[in-house]
Amino acid sequence: MALKLPSMMPGALARGWRSLSGGDALLVQQGRLAGPMPWVIAIMVALTVIAAAAGLALANTARNAADELSGGITVQVIEANPAERERQAQAALRVLRETPGVVSAKAVSQAEVERLIEPWLGTRAAGDEDIPVPALVDARLRDPVDGEMLGAMRRLVRQVAPAARVDAQSSWLGPVFGAIDSLQWLALALVGLLAAATCAAVLLAVRTALGSNRDTIEIVHLLGGTDVQIARIFQRSVAFDAAGGGALGLALGLVAVLFLGQRFAGLGAGLVSAGALGWQDWLLLALIPIAGVCLAMVTARLAVVRALRRML
Repeated sequence: MALKLPSMMPGALARGWRSLSGGDALLVQQGRLAGPMPWVIAIMVALTVIAAAAGLALANTARNAADELSGGITVQVIEANPAERERQAQAALRVLRETPGVVSAKAVSQAEVERLIEPWLGTRAAGDEDIPVPALVDARLRDPVDGEMLGAMRRLVRQVAPAARVDAQSSWLGPVFGAIDSLQWLALALVGLLAAATCAAVLLAVRTALGSNRDTIEIVHLLGGTDVQIARIFQRSVAFDAAGGGALGLALGLVAVLFLGQRFAGLGAGLVSAGALGWQDWLLLALIPIAGVCLAMVTARLAVVRALRRML
């Protein structure tokens, strides 16, 4: 004999119940995505996907930039006399090419230097011969540049180019890397807060359902039903609702991520291009709804079991 649930019982408890005698499932059909909880979960998952995508993009940007700049140095020859400036730049270039451990060294053309300073000085100022523009030499070392190596390179270059200044390329972006690290921690904190908000939404929905079905649950206990059986029904119901809301939230979040990715790609900046998401990142984003479903199920089960122990 199957236990028939009262008609007033909502979907959280009426979606399925096992017969106490035969063990067969009596499923009372209910509309999916009923109530606010699936929509709340959809919003939480969408925001989590966006925050996680931002954190992954920042991590890619920092990693790629660090790999690219870790072994790079730049020599600036700051000299007002164009002929002397060019002579010292060529001397520094020859020394770097003959130095062990230097993989490559090249002089940056004057046209490229003017293009680099054009956003700050303007087109006319960048091409004005009366304004001394430093000569640049870009070098790539086999090993990452540390303080000792940078000091040795400075002493070596200044022997032939007294007006030269040698800097590690990674030191220029030190403040940028610090800001990126802060934004990564912020994205991680947002993901944690959204997970906590999801748990709170599930907990509130479960407590509401338990309160409205207190009399029915007491009857089920008198007929031999256990807390685990009741918790399993709530857990199954929450899983269905979380899966529907998670799928919707994932779709919304991916649309937002793709839209923002196209907008940032249009900037054409090197750091922005370095933050492009790889297939591993997309896989992690796709796992967010699954993690949300598991989190909702665990929260529902723990909440129901704990409430039933205090209720009866």
